[in-house]
Amino acid sequence: MNVFIRRLKSLTYPQMIAIGYLIIIAIGTLLLYLPISSRSNLSPGLVNAFFTATSATCVTGLVVFDTYTQWSVFGQVVILLLIQVGGLGFMTTITMFSFVLRRKIGLKERGLLRESVNTMYIGGIVRLTQKILIGTLLFEGIGAIILAIRFVPRMGLATGIYNGIFHSVSAFCNAGFDLMGRYGKYSSLTSFSGDVFVNLTIIILIIIGGIGFFVWDDIVKNKHRFRKYQLHTKIVLTMTAILVALGSIGFYIFENANLLSDMGVSEKVIASIFAAVTPRTAGFNTIDTSALTPASKLLTLVLMFIGGSPGSTAGGIKTTTLAVLLISLWSSLMNTKNDNIFGRRLEDNVLKRASAVVSVNLFFTLTAAFLISATNSTLELNDVLFEVVSAIGTVGLSTGITGNLSSFARVIIAILMYFGRVGSLSFALIFAEHRIPSSVQNPVEKINIG
Repeated sequence: MNVFIRRLKSLTYPQMIAIGYLIIIAIGTLLLYLPISSRSNLSPGLVNAFFTATSATCVTGLVVFDTYTQWSVFGQVVILLLIQVGGLGFMTTITMFSFVLRRKIGLKERGLLRESVNTMYIGGIVRLTQKILIGTLLFEGIGAIILAIRFVPRMGLATGIYNGIFHSVSAFCNAGFDLMGRYGKYSSLTSFSGDVFVNLTIIILIIIGGIGFFVWDDIVKNKHRFRKYQLHTKIVLTMTAILVALGSIGFYIFENANLLSDMGVSEKVIASIFAAVTPRTAGFNTIDTSALTPASKLLTLVLMFIGGSPGSTAGGIKTTTLAVLLISLWSSLMNTKNDNIFGRRLEDNVLKRASAVVSVNLFFTLTAAFLISATNSTLELNDVLFEVVSAIGTVGLSTGITGNLSSFARVIIAILMYFGRVGSLSFALIFAEHRIPSSVQNPVEKINIG
């Protein structure tokens, strides 16, 4: 027992976070495996329960069953709780109970909180966590009220309120789970494609949940004074605006003669913005993803791979990683000495970290695509790539092949979702966390690049 406790104490923060998510997934799997979780009162099978629990905990939204038609109210509530815990981070959730019980939060827990929230400083981390919990309750509450107002006339009072809460939490946590199977299996929000209030509410919740908790704190402190924001906040807000704008324009152009052809101008604009925002790891859709043009699917792939921002409910390589790569590329083309942006110079090793994030994600993505294609020969390669990028980016969009995957492929997708939530680079570094770098350096020799 003492040996176990010593080993537990010796774990690094990333290792604790990785184990924490595994424990939550295991609990979710057991609960969803119970017959009471299914409408049919029959167990869905261990692999399917594991897949759904992983998807919910990792706030992805990929499903092997339609959530509404497969899961009972008990199962749906389990999924909702997994989404909330997975979106906030299990350490934030544990800290919430510490606040309620008025328990003192020690230095070890503060360090784990800092790692879980992915903020840069340990100072003020408890206060930031309080703001995260209050902000989450506020945003999800407002979203639930607005959505309930739109849902109640169509669903009835109790069902409308319940759906408002479920979809608000799912949107804010960038999860993409929905209960719209009542209007058609796997229909997501297509039945509300013309509802401006539902669309804008979901869009705003996704963006707020995806910009990151650190950015929230900076905006609250400095209000609308952009110049006073920290460099991280400036980059996140700028990249988010650029990606939403370019993505919306792209979808409008690529789908104007396809899925948007029968819509009015205002409905086309809303649908295009929604299509640009949801691949940023949210997973909802108001138009048929499988019927997108090849150009739109490629654009969706790119947006899914990029994802949201650090320290948020979103996945992907993150907006800051893309920004670092673009800034470094510009510096190389202009032959400038340093990587500068907004009057500040980036850290010397930030490009190395950004390149590592992209490389690790690409490696996991291509390896998974190869394994799934090799064992599911009937699937198209573009559909498989779409699925694996959606999984590792914790997005949840699919061209409709999730339910047709073999058990082996489902396990691979589940592992990718786990990597995406923990952080693929963080997971890769877990096994090298205690290694001490050598002070001995090898001789330098030049090679040709490009």
